[in-house]
Amino acid sequence: MDDHQLLRYSRHILLPEIGIEGQQRLLDAHALLIGAGGLGSPAALYLASAGIGTLTICDGDNVDLTNLQRQIVHREAAVGEKKVDSARRTLLELNPAIRINAVAERVSGEHLQALVDAADVVLDGCDNFETRHTVNRACVRAGKPLVSGAGIRFDGQLAVFDLRRPGSPCYACLFPEDGEMEEMRCAVMGVFAPLVGIIGAMQAAEALKLVTGAGETLTGRLLLLDALTMDLRTVNLKRDPACPVCASRTA
Repeated sequence: MDDHQLLRYSRHILLPEIGIEGQQRLLDAHALLIGAGGLGSPAALYLASAGIGTLTICDGDNVDLTNLQRQIVHREAAVGEKKVDSARRTLLELNPAIRINAVAERVSGEHLQALVDAADVVLDGCDNFETRHTVNRACVRAGKPLVSGAGIRFDGQLAVFDLRRPGSPCYACLFPEDGEMEEMRCAVMGVFAPLVGIIGAMQAAEALKLVTGAGETLTGRLLLLDALTMDLRTVNLKRDPACPVCASRTA
């Protein structure tokens, strides 16, 4: 790190759990963010400000006026623009020294797998189960840690699936692919603006901890937040030995 970086990241470096070594890991790291919406916005802002070296953002949508109530990485002047382009501009204004890869599509298949393979940590901030399961499968194949967040109405949830750990469950252990899950979207159900900010910021925190090795992550636990009452609780998760996605995993 040069003198500018030492000063910029000094408040991280002062933390013994991070220090110079941990901050250097962040500068060398590559995070993959799926979604540049309500969850992806705060996650991206904190990853960029913390000095994550490379951030790849995937989202095929355009900025809509209704997004601005909660998607804080976008500005009103960006309405109609691709979300990834809007996010990239804001993030580079915040930290011009990092690399932002903008992928303006809903990634899947071999392209998604290649992006996951290239990343050190994956953050899922999408709004549909199909994509969540697709991302989970890619992370299981690559053995990459997945930070999953969700928020609707006043209810938020957060989990970490560290596929580097033999005993870690995967997303499909919690929500089976063949399960009957009700798809709930902000456009229909509504969402409390700060809720996704809280969960998205927590996603960034978990990703930074995974990269630096600081503290304990939420691996093996599901965090549930009721923003109406500010009740926070965690539920222990176990790996499903019969999970069709991760049961054959040996690492």
